[in-house]
Amino acid sequence: YHKLAPNAYFLFHNMFYINYEEWLVTTNHELYMSLTFSNLTGILISNNLLSENASELNETKNLIRMRADSRIGPHNKNVISIIFGSLLGDGYAEYRSKGKGTRIRFYQEGSHLSYLLWLHQILAELDYCNPTTPKIQTRLGKKGVIRKIIRFNTWTYSSLNWIQELWYVNGKKSVPSNIGEYLDPLALAIWIMDDGSKIGSGLKLSTNSFSYSDCLLLVKVLYDNFNIKASVQSAGAGPLNPQYHIYIWKDSMPLLLKIVEPYVHSSMKYKLGK
Repeated sequence: YHKLAPNAYFLFHNMFYINYEEWLVTTNHELYMSLTFSNLTGILISNNLLSENASELNETKNLIRMRADSRIGPHNKNVISIIFGSLLGDGYAEYRSKGKGTRIRFYQEGSHLSYLLWLHQILAELDYCNPTTPKIQTRLGKKGVIRKIIRFNTWTYSSLNWIQELWYVNGKKSVPSNIGEYLDPLALAIWIMDDGSKIGSGLKLSTNSFSYSDCLLLVKVLYDNFNIKASVQSAGAGPLNPQYHIYIWKDSMPLLLKIVEPYVHSSMKYKLGK
């Protein structure tokens, strides 16, 4: 076992994330182990999981309505990567005191409908969210402009609380110091699909909500994990509210494409200049 966070969440055989403390107090260990391995086949078929038509995984449909404090995982590695990539972008980890757990909220503008429906399909077929297809909603934006948005959220899990605790300090989202442990190719692709944009010969990641030190950490992790060169640039918000984005250099774009393109939805490949 390998420790992942201070509140004793562990990586189980590099495939599942389980709460060891909850394992200790679980009375039906045979059932727990059965649930642990029930999704193994689907998870191993990663190409299907990441395709536009997520594989059929129906073994745990009966768990959808369980209480949050009974949903103790396990969580497969690809789902954790999707969550971390989304939290670097537009995702939000919401602690729900009534349910004593955390749910992950996914959000996109209506123009990115295909991408969010693809993400929803993957998570719904793994029983992480309501299978009902999300609908486009309208909101009144600035200067009376009508905005179309689409969103959905996962079920509430007590075994996702560690993610909320890692990402939020006094209610404000910030980059975890150990983000390098979780930023794999899938997480990087999700981050780019959420907040990336092709700029000139490089790529910009809109990290406006993160601090300068957070952005420096992400630049370091991009290089340490993938050998991708990037720099922090001002987003021009002014000295009273400084904002920053990350620019991936032209020289690193061929390498970036090789790493993330297999995971990028077809509707989002324009962000890579494809």
